[in-house]
Amino acid sequence: MDQIKEYGQGVVSTKEGYKIQIITIIGEIEGHDVSSGGTKTTKYEHIIPQLIEVENDEHIDGILIVLNTIGGDVECGLAIAELLASLEKPTVSLVIGGSHSIGIPLAVATQYSYIVPSATMLAHPVRITGTVLGAPQTYYQFNQMQERIMDFICGHSDVQKDKLEQLMMAKDMMAKDLGTILVGSQAVEIGLINRVGGLKDAICQLKSMIAQ
Repeated sequence: MDQIKEYGQGVVSTKEGYKIQIITIIGEIEGHDVSSGGTKTTKYEHIIPQLIEVENDEHIDGILIVLNTIGGDVECGLAIAELLASLEKPTVSLVIGGSHSIGIPLAVATQYSYIVPSATMLAHPVRITGTVLGAPQTYYQFNQMQERIMDFICGHSDVQKDKLEQLMMAKDMMAKDLGTILVGSQAVEIGLINRVGGLKDAICQLKSMIAQ
């Protein structure tokens, strides 16, 4: 119960005798700056050691990542996604509620991915807060960061890069921003997510991967 309360994680045992590590990524991905006390966050300094520990725990057979996130710190979110993608143990992600912004790389980083029918995924250009220098170098840095994100997403899903960029730059769906909101099956249709499904489907897929 302490693990669930403090870190949103736990271990469940299946009837086949497998042990599955559950890790949740919720709220805002907190990076190098601490979010306000009233904000639900996932701290990257918690997730990274958890993943390393689970990967090296011989008693854990597979990992289920459950996401309901609005996005957050790009560098730290991408760091978690890279670590997820490098795990040897079977991994499955399940998007519930939403997996927006940098949540997209996190959702596609696992070996197989699911999204519930009502969940959403928001693709949009890189944003930044704070002081911005009015110089060409600022644009180049933004563009480089965006290329890194798109390359990761396309490298771990079936979406085409030109299609992803088109969705990120769309200006006819959102009133005050650029981007595209994909609901459930739409994320599957373009190749971001493998299948529409729920918890039962995700667990069955993970057990099948473990058995193999």
